[in-house]
Amino acid sequence: MGNREIIPKSVLVRRKLFNIIFLSLNWLAVGIGLSILFWVLGYLTVKGIQGLNIDLFTKVGGDPNDGGLLHAFVGHAIISALTVLIGVPVGILIGIYLSEYARYSRLGRFLSDVSDIMLAAPSIVIGVFVYIVLVKPLGNFNALAGAVALAILMIPVILKTTQNMLLLVPDTLREAAIALGAPKWKVILSVVLPAARFGILTGIILGIARIIGETAPLLFTSFNNNFLSFNIFKPMASLTVTIYQYALSPFPNWQKQAFAAALILTLLVLFATLLAKFVIARRYRV
Repeated sequence: MGNREIIPKSVLVRRKLFNIIFLSLNWLAVGIGLSILFWVLGYLTVKGIQGLNIDLFTKVGGDPNDGGLLHAFVGHAIISALTVLIGVPVGILIGIYLSEYARYSRLGRFLSDVSDIMLAAPSIVIGVFVYIVLVKPLGNFNALAGAVALAILMIPVILKTTQNMLLLVPDTLREAAIALGAPKWKVILSVVLPAARFGILTGIILGIARIIGETAPLLFTSFNNNFLSFNIFKPMASLTVTIYQYALSPFPNWQKQAFAAALILTLLVLFATLLAKFVIARRYRV
């Protein structure tokens, strides 16, 4: 008690003043950020609702005065499905390899560093790379190239999430299963993966949310058209590229459709994010 340092009152007042100033600046920054966010979302909602109608989902584009975005919805769904089929298995398998087989190897550390770099890679660079590798050799834009470009963006997200979730599984579970005579692959499939299933599912959902709104890679790969197409080796419409082209067009109807499509994409990303949070919350309830 007697050796406790006595802080001068002036120092306490100065600390309290600095605390109030910086706390006020923090709240000011939060207020500005939220105001801009709600202004953008509010403007998008008002303009997007004006373009929502049944024709948007039932008619194919082409006519500026009497058309819809059916071709863009179908094309976006096809490209997204192809992306998931390519990106999810590859991301999970590489994540398993880094966590279970190459945890302490130089190759594992190298691949982990590369995946960290890929997380921050500009999407337009990925689009140019896939254009050189897939589009030019095939001689035309195609939906498969677009799916590959988006899968390259998705894989690092799923990879890192899978790796981190598997590393959180206690080694005692692995050791107990191995002690019972189970081979390593059986331990991974029956013990490790089920224990990390919620985290891996969250990574998959976040990976889908990551690529669902991408435009730049598709401009260099699947390009776009105003026709309903199911051929993955030909140019295919997508919502993001259609929004870009319609928003820059001089036709008021196309501009309304662009806002409506942007609103729908925003809601899809919001739904994916909320679903990921729900999965995480359920994991901690179990």
